[in-house]
Amino acid sequence: MTNTTAAPARDHRDMYRLMSLMTGAEKHGPAATSTLDVLWVLYDRVLRVTPDTVDAPDRDRFLLSKGHGPMAYYAVLAAHGFFGEELLPGFGSYGSPLGHHPDRMLVPGAEIGSGSLGHGLPLAVGSVLGLRAQGLTDPRVWVLIGDAELDEGSNHEALAYAGPAGLEQLHTVVIDNASASYARPGGVSARFEAAGWSVASVDGRDHEALYAAFTAPHPGRPRAVVAHVEPKP
Repeated sequence: MTNTTAAPARDHRDMYRLMSLMTGAEKHGPAATSTLDVLWVLYDRVLRVTPDTVDAPDRDRFLLSKGHGPMAYYAVLAAHGFFGEELLPGFGSYGSPLGHHPDRMLVPGAEIGSGSLGHGLPLAVGSVLGLRAQGLTDPRVWVLIGDAELDEGSNHEALAYAGPAGLEQLHTVVIDNASASYARPGGVSARFEAAGWSVASVDGRDHEALYAAFTAPHPGRPRAVVAHVEPKP
């Protein structure tokens, strides 16, 4: 499997126009915009999945654990051809497949239904173990979580397990916008490092820094990228 995706349909600068098509209440705007740059770099340059390979066994899996405020996720999926942008104005309305939380049965390209905090990382660990059981060691599993999700016990258990288990196929991106309720000595990065992960801490708006962190080798260990972000209004 090559480390390429289909050519994107749009430029990153068009993302805010696509997001503006989604109107209505309960948009969780700051939660959405905090993920936009990370999502763009992943789908534009890193993830090995396209609209034509969403069911391929050897595809990369991307799990959006931070599923509340999925506007940026929908915009990026539309820009890369997973569905047409004509669906965006119906966001959150009755009959639209684009709900306030993504539904994997309705949204082309979505791997999980998400939005309840704390489930994405355990699901990602299980996905890697499932791939291993099938002899599929090439596909990578990516999960995007928020810093506040680390307050959840299930994430602590998954984090503590993945490092000693050497889950090299597992990649976690943490959006750190200082929304967690409980401080941690040394910050988010220290929590992953203590559990044996390979860790990078970067500016979550810097595309080149994100790409370098996403593609750095980490033999024998899961990878965590902590993306520090000041939410845009």
